[in-house]
Amino acid sequence: MHKIPVTVVTGFLGAGKTTLVRHLLQNNQGRRIAVLVNEFGEIGIDAELLRSCQICDEDEADGNIVELTNGCLCCTVQEEFLPTMQALLQRRDQIDCIIVETSGLALPKPLVQAFRWPEIRTSATVDGVITVVDCEALSAGQLVGDLDALNAQRRADDSLDHETPIEELFEDQLACADLVLLTKVDQLDPSELDKVQTWLQGELPQGTKMIPCHNGQINPEILLGFNAAVEDDLDQRHSHHDHEEEHEHDDHINSVQVLVEYTADSEQLLEQLKELVARYEIYRIKGFVNVQDKPMRLVLQGVGDRFDTFYDRPWQASEVRQTKLVFIGQDLQQADIAAALTQETAVIV
Repeated sequence: MHKIPVTVVTGFLGAGKTTLVRHLLQNNQGRRIAVLVNEFGEIGIDAELLRSCQICDEDEADGNIVELTNGCLCCTVQEEFLPTMQALLQRRDQIDCIIVETSGLALPKPLVQAFRWPEIRTSATVDGVITVVDCEALSAGQLVGDLDALNAQRRADDSLDHETPIEELFEDQLACADLVLLTKVDQLDPSELDKVQTWLQGELPQGTKMIPCHNGQINPEILLGFNAAVEDDLDQRHSHHDHEEEHEHDDHINSVQVLVEYTADSEQLLEQLKELVARYEIYRIKGFVNVQDKPMRLVLQGVGDRFDTFYDRPWQASEVRQTKLVFIGQDLQQADIAAALTQETAVIV
């Protein structure tokens, strides 16, 4: 039987990976797509968001969207990824392709190496690696977009520390890519975008293409069908960790989960969150908000002090209407975040 093609979607926190996968599900062109979501944090924000794509019915979504909550895929392949892949491969007659959305902290090559294992190799192949890049962040000198600014920031502030330095992680994601998707390009003027693309082209392996992508809207034919067999081509995709057996994540990076048991004013909540970002080393905020006088659930996603929101669906009669937020950052304390967000009505979970 043919091998099931697997597309790995990687990229830094908040670059737009989940938006991309959601759009792919909504425009699957008849493909039966299984999705593995590697979530950082115990509240399944990304997986729940994907379930709300309303393409799959509830039973099918529960079977085709698999959330790995045990840390980065590259660190848990033996404990969780392997049995998950084996379970999916047992249903291969129901699946046309598999999408793996990695954590923003995951190195891509160790994950791809797992497809060399005998338990997977005969049944699945890595069709291609898609790296999603936040052009607005790069243009502002964040992450690797402005190396001088980043190095100066890291010398003055350890907030980006990781056993794998952030700039090396980003370079590894670029080096492993078959295609780079440029997100948030609408936030840049033509000269700024040209500057970002010129810099990126110098960082990418020769022949790797870049494509602008607005809100994850891109033809699936572009994302699928590379036939790259990446697991057999890893020696040509050099990274900073080619001679390391394993890597460890900085123990200072953690996630904090907060439930707020009241209806929120969305504008006031955004101001509170911006104040939190200014006060604490918070890299990413995501979750669902119960907005005052609104029958629909508000999806909130933030990177630094930039926030995007949209209403995805009505609240169900069977679910508790509450604001559920995940904060990802450095040395975050649940009690501090909850107390700062609301003095009396935040419930730590």
